[in-house]
Amino acid sequence: MPDNSIYILIHSPLVGPLTWTLVADQMRQKNIDVVVPTLIDSADSEIPFWKQHAKSVSQALAHIPVNTPLTLVAHSGAGPLLPVIRESLANPVNAYVFVDAGIPRDGATRLDLMKIEDPEWADQFQEELERGERFPTWSVDDLRAVIPGELLRKQMVTEIRPRGLSFFTESIPVFGGWPDAACVYIQFSAPYKQPAAQARGAGWPTYELEAGHFHMLVDPMTVTDLIIEAVDKLN
Repeated sequence: MPDNSIYILIHSPLVGPLTWTLVADQMRQKNIDVVVPTLIDSADSEIPFWKQHAKSVSQALAHIPVNTPLTLVAHSGAGPLLPVIRESLANPVNAYVFVDAGIPRDGATRLDLMKIEDPEWADQFQEELERGERFPTWSVDDLRAVIPGELLRKQMVTEIRPRGLSFFTESIPVFGGWPDAACVYIQFSAPYKQPAAQARGAGWPTYELEAGHFHMLVDPMTVTDLIIEAVDKLN
């Protein structure tokens, strides 16, 4: 990886930047430049969520010289956003890293991707959204199994962004020629077995840690080392 590249750690739009805070701290201790942008949106806006999120990332990175390469790292629901985020940036992209994340598919909605991964669950989930329910609505106790630290669980709950049907049914584009840089997939949890298999089938380097979905908040050192090692092996 180029010595002057910067890691951009992107959280799912269902939660907040806490997801990547501990990994970012680990990277800084290794003298690696890192930015954790916050995905910002308004449900009242006529602008699609994905476009609002891409804009918020590009604005957060506006201070970075355009000739500086970036390594884009996405967790969970940030995965499908990587192509639109990339299009919003003038910088070259060194690599894309998917961490327990969905893989983009041109024109697919988030619900479409869920139906590919787990059709039965996704159909039930759609019915709940159509009844007006929102997701996620996790409590501190709900997250106990995946985030053992009580303080981190409480912080995570304060950042949760429950979403309704319109969020999960918006179509997210993928530009022609994507991916325009090497891709890596890191699987933590069982629900992401299908995207990991898809990545492996596409010839992407694929790694697996048997862990919970928010393992970066449980063992940030191991996750940091794995991300860095995986990206270094691309070059």
